[in-house]
Amino acid sequence: MFVVPSARMAAIKLILSLFINLTVYVLLTVAGRDFYAILGIPPTASQHAIKKAYRKLAKELHPDKNKDDPSASQKFQDLGAAYEVLSDNEKREMYDRCGEECLKRDGMMNNADPFASFFGDFSFHFGGESQQQHETPKGSNIIMDLMVTLEELYSGNFIEITRNKPVMKPAKGTRKCNCRQELVTRNLGNGRFQMMHQSVCSVCANVEFVTEERVLEVEVEAGMVDGQETKFIAEGEPHLDGDPGDLILKIRTQPHPIFERIGDDLYTNVTISMQDALIGFKMDIEHLDGHKVNIQRDKITKPGTRIRKKGEGMPNYDNNNLHGTLHITFNVAFPDTEFTNTQKEEIKNLLQQDSINRIYNGIRRI
Repeated sequence: MFVVPSARMAAIKLILSLFINLTVYVLLTVAGRDFYAILGIPPTASQHAIKKAYRKLAKELHPDKNKDDPSASQKFQDLGAAYEVLSDNEKREMYDRCGEECLKRDGMMNNADPFASFFGDFSFHFGGESQQQHETPKGSNIIMDLMVTLEELYSGNFIEITRNKPVMKPAKGTRKCNCRQELVTRNLGNGRFQMMHQSVCSVCANVEFVTEERVLEVEVEAGMVDGQETKFIAEGEPHLDGDPGDLILKIRTQPHPIFERIGDDLYTNVTISMQDALIGFKMDIEHLDGHKVNIQRDKITKPGTRIRKKGEGMPNYDNNNLHGTLHITFNVAFPDTEFTNTQKEEIKNLLQQDSINRIYNGIRRI
């Protein structure tokens, strides 16, 4: 019987372990990352579903929000790579066919920041703003109002806007560029020197501005509020020697014929007949997404009566599972017909109510 010495057995185990680890590494390298799993979506997901999943996870996985997680930065980079590929139909098609490595071989994956084009500056303000100073000059920002409906703010929506943007294109000739003030020393002779500022410029290829039409897709998220901003990096005014400015869209809510929004709460008014006010009623109010809010009153409803329906307000922006309250104020419509003397007596007998002539301060009741 042949017995393998213990030292040799240990060496064999070490070699096998290294071989297995190397094999797994090679397989993972060839297969690449599972971008659908990273985003938590099926391979059949639409572009809107991809963007929605991406935005949600980006908020959750942002390194500023997960400072105690050493892998937060890597997760965030994986998420960016997944969005870069799956949001581009051409890259997605190739990825579905042969994986991440095919994209790398064909040079279709880059290190550009996908968060910039999707979220703007992607700061999320988790712990303060970036203090990084950019020396590169920048064009002016364009600030525009984006008019949206209350229905869109309730359910969320994607809106396409068209932007006619001046874009720099190469032109014939050269030009002075990157002009700056530099401190130079001039020799005045006899051991005298003078320090002075002098304009120094570089020579660059000439350019011209050509207007191009850009279609930008803006996501109106459920629960967004008036004044909330969405930023598109480099979609503002161009700068001849620097970077373009940004396009900033501010949410503005269009007036609604039925509901008024205050915070996460909704307010509406309902006018009922005097008959319903006295004997009760049932009714449905159609909400912003089409579902019905049932109202039932079995007692007298006085003018100005307000009822509250919890959970029937607007979704909270940070947590769409939470909703505000719907406040409903009732007005009573009096009949337009004149009553006969007999009918008046019948009303008196029915109501059994003495005349009340109370005079008081309606602003501050005494």
